[in-house]
Amino acid sequence: MKKFNLIATAAAGIEGLVGNELRHLGYDDVKVENSRVRYQGTVEDIIKTNLWLRTADRVKIIVAEFTAMTFDELFEQTKALPWDEYLALDAAFPVAGKSQKSVLHSVPDVQAIVKKAIVNKMSEVYHRRTRLAETGAKFPLEVAINKNHVLLTLDTTGSSLFKRGYRIEKGPAPLKENMAAALVLLAHWYPEKPFVDPVCGSGTIPIEAAMIGHKIAPGFNRSFVCESWEWVSSEVSKKVRAEAEAQADYDIELDISGYDINERMVEIAKLNAQEAGLLHSIKFKQMALKDFKTTKENGTIVANPPYGERLSDQDEVRKLYSQMGDTYRPLKTWSKYILTSDLQFEIFYRQRASKRRKLYNGSLRTDLFQYWGQRQRNKH
Repeated sequence: MKKFNLIATAAAGIEGLVGNELRHLGYDDVKVENSRVRYQGTVEDIIKTNLWLRTADRVKIIVAEFTAMTFDELFEQTKALPWDEYLALDAAFPVAGKSQKSVLHSVPDVQAIVKKAIVNKMSEVYHRRTRLAETGAKFPLEVAINKNHVLLTLDTTGSSLFKRGYRIEKGPAPLKENMAAALVLLAHWYPEKPFVDPVCGSGTIPIEAAMIGHKIAPGFNRSFVCESWEWVSSEVSKKVRAEAEAQADYDIELDISGYDINERMVEIAKLNAQEAGLLHSIKFKQMALKDFKTTKENGTIVANPPYGERLSDQDEVRKLYSQMGDTYRPLKTWSKYILTSDLQFEIFYRQRASKRRKLYNGSLRTDLFQYWGQRQRNKH
């Protein structure tokens, strides 16, 4: 089977996680770069990685890479590519674009020239004098130019991978599903240990934890744009999906809890968990953060509390951070992972973090404050 050069795109700060996921899936030639990871694979691998990558945004085929300093060079090198191997005669192929630190800096012009070059090539190959219909399957293309280096890619995913399909409703400032999965993976939580999200909102973090715990492919509930292409066989798609289904283990007993002070959010979280088929694995309950008590050991807390972006909210939020400190500091064997854009978090929590990690929640710079638990050894 033909092998493609592929990239999985990701939010800044979590590319390393995507690289790890690909290695765990069995890909060895993995190269982590800014906001993306390169690897190689067949059509089967394209579907498999779309289905299994928890922290990536998209899986793209690299059609070509070259240097272009003039519009002529961009046109000729784009036109020279075997577009008919990718696009059907009636393919709809929108071209998105971006350009940084390059001579060809006008994005609309760059997009128009790439589009024109592809139309010319397709018209020649298919002996067309009239306009191409573009009424068929969608092939989303992107031209990205960075320091005069052109990267032409074909998106195999469609709507971003964070759209798992289980979120019927969301609350204010929701966390994307792939970011929630990244927080769970960064917490190094083991499915046999207790897991708590004390400010669970619409339930995304506990749901992602349950999917990880049950070994459920995050893309099982949705389709990908490449599944509508004629050269992507539905048999291959069915086979990869059946293999993913066979790996899911619904019998693993999980101890996952999600709490929120807002009763309405708890109801939304339950609806979303039910849509994901995971309501039986998560205990949702209305509870204020400061009322959390437990006698369990070696648990993991992952929280994405309100950040207090508006000054009017800041005092309230910082009061919440100090309640977090009072509630969690006594839990010596528990690890706590708290994401916030308030870089003074430690002052209000009243404890230095074991480690901080910079992550971007959308375009917002946030830090993951990590407090590592002291492990209790089992007493024999």
